[in-house]
Amino acid sequence: MTEQTQNVEYVTQALKAASIVDDIPADTRRIPILKVGIIGAGTMGGGIAMNFANIGMPVHIIETRQDALDRGLSVIRGNYERSAKRGRFPMEEVDVRMSRITHSLDPSDLADCDIVIEAVFEDLELKKSIFTKLDTIVKKGAILASNTSGLDVNQIAAVTSRPESVIGLHFFSPANVMKLLEIVRGDKTSHAVIATSLELAERIGKIAVVVGVCPGFVGNRMLYPRQLQAAELLAKGAMPWDVDRVLRDFGFKMGPFEMSDLAGLDIGWVPGEGDPLRDALCKLDRRGQKTGRGYYDYDENRTATPSNEVAALIAQTLDVAANGAPPTDVEILETCLFPMINEGAKILEEKIAQRPSDIDVVWMFGYNWPQNTGGPMRWADQVGLDRIAQKATELGAENSWYAPAPLLTRLVSENKIFADL
Repeated sequence: MTEQTQNVEYVTQALKAASIVDDIPADTRRIPILKVGIIGAGTMGGGIAMNFANIGMPVHIIETRQDALDRGLSVIRGNYERSAKRGRFPMEEVDVRMSRITHSLDPSDLADCDIVIEAVFEDLELKKSIFTKLDTIVKKGAILASNTSGLDVNQIAAVTSRPESVIGLHFFSPANVMKLLEIVRGDKTSHAVIATSLELAERIGKIAVVVGVCPGFVGNRMLYPRQLQAAELLAKGAMPWDVDRVLRDFGFKMGPFEMSDLAGLDIGWVPGEGDPLRDALCKLDRRGQKTGRGYYDYDENRTATPSNEVAALIAQTLDVAANGAPPTDVEILETCLFPMINEGAKILEEKIAQRPSDIDVVWMFGYNWPQNTGGPMRWADQVGLDRIAQKATELGAENSWYAPAPLLTRLVSENKIFADL
């Protein structure tokens, strides 16, 4: 078997393993789910609602304002109409699916739901206030879920009288399209709630991975060092389009700077805190695709071209190393990806993920890591953990956060790989 063929077989086995949680018996009781409540009709709430309406399940969406509710329902209908025009189902099916989605501005209408999924802005205090209210409204025995992408599920659960019923369900955007679902088990989440969430994910066609509580969980926690190192590479003489090209050549659909332009550079932006280049870009209204200019310039079709203005801004705002050649393609790839592997080793040590293959599934199906490599941890085994540890030592000399994880150090010293765990 070739390495790529072996990787394909590995992915098949990794998907099977992800559905098994070692400490939860197969005969664990499932909670009957007949009606779903969604809090928030925005991009995430609407997309999540579609998953359940698609399989014939009644959904009730709650919003705080009628205009936001109307806008969200219009987006859902538009999504369905586009699918019908592409021939995925008859146009009459649009009304059928929309009829399964009821809606109101009254949270008490969620009282009879079997699961309520909160999908509001990523603010811990806001989410805690919502769960405090849900605790008084929703029937006992129902699942209370948060679509947080990285907040502390234990803190959210603690404001309720039933922390065993609280779980994180991190859908990926767009939620009606992306396959991955991170199921975040809190310290007190019951086995029945976890088992039911896994079964529900399968019913709506998602690939689910059960993870533990930490900032960013598995996916976003590993994304963070990649984004930071991509920014550091600009100070070492690389251009955004160099970094993006290298990661696209590796197999990603887009690089970190293209991804930032797509999301919007002003998302979470606080002027004067952190990245001076981002400050300069946003002040010039270079906020990404939505303004036609970000790290790249965009035409009317949103086709990107490298920007001379951005190249000049990099020279002006960053302390770009004057001596030496800019990073090579190999240096760019290793600087972006090797710290992710080191972070993955920490995740395994902390038991945030059950097994290396679970991390691989998260990254292949949530972040488009190229499947022909088998995922980041499988790829690391093939690249050589000694190389990754060496890079971690190099980066750790500048910032101790990047220093080799104890698990990585141990595996290298024992001449083992992640697959041996």
